[in-house]
Amino acid sequence: MPQRKNTFSSWRHRAAQRAVHAVWAWAQRTGSVSADHPGRFRFGSIGEATRLAFPLGTVFGEPWIHLGSHCIIAEQVTLTAGLMPDLDLGPDPILRIGDGVVLGRGSHVIADTTVTIGRDCYFGPYVYVTSTNHSYDDPHEPIGRQWPRMEPVEIGPGCWIGTGAVILPGARIGRNVVVAAGAVVRGTVPDHAVVAGAPARVVRRWTAEDGWQPPLRTPAPVPIPDGMTPEQLRALAELDEEAVAQLARLEPEG
Repeated sequence: MPQRKNTFSSWRHRAAQRAVHAVWAWAQRTGSVSADHPGRFRFGSIGEATRLAFPLGTVFGEPWIHLGSHCIIAEQVTLTAGLMPDLDLGPDPILRIGDGVVLGRGSHVIADTTVTIGRDCYFGPYVYVTSTNHSYDDPHEPIGRQWPRMEPVEIGPGCWIGTGAVILPGARIGRNVVVAAGAVVRGTVPDHAVVAGAPARVVRRWTAEDGWQPPLRTPAPVPIPDGMTPEQLRALAELDEEAVAQLARLEPEG
């Protein structure tokens, strides 16, 4: 026999659920970090309109972390400068993040020595960037107890780093590079390249002489024209393939 639903209990559950969601939304708004509301953090610099979402990941060494303007640092992102908190790292910044950078949820940027991320770089979730790697020279000593190797990391402007990619110490990634999801990057990557795999290798590259090689398989997306209204976009979305083909055959006026 189906049991009678307890309406009062169900109402209490819905009310409690709404209250929890409201409190969490308030915590997210209040706990986010910006230049105007840095909380307990004292970054070396934090630019205009940059925001670190709440809850944050591990953050320490912030006096040696410089964040550009209009950056979006998603939830649970770890940003560290130095091997551990409360170290004096000298007069120069260790971790530099340029203007307009987006770091996806759960990403880690570990800067035990210099890490530089150029402007307008976009990271998917769970990207791992580190300037430090374990060493295993001594076969008789536990690897975790051996002194690590450190090399600076540089990521050029305009890059897209896919979900779960790993950028290892010493990596030098050029301008407007695509790093495929799950790629493991070390060494030098030229400008305007696409890299994939573990270890990552160049699978496509653009040069002024030859364009993209191998050639792109799909045409480039067409940006929305300036001045297009939401109503016009909705009208276009409702057109069938035949109507779209007829519009494409129309010659522009003049």
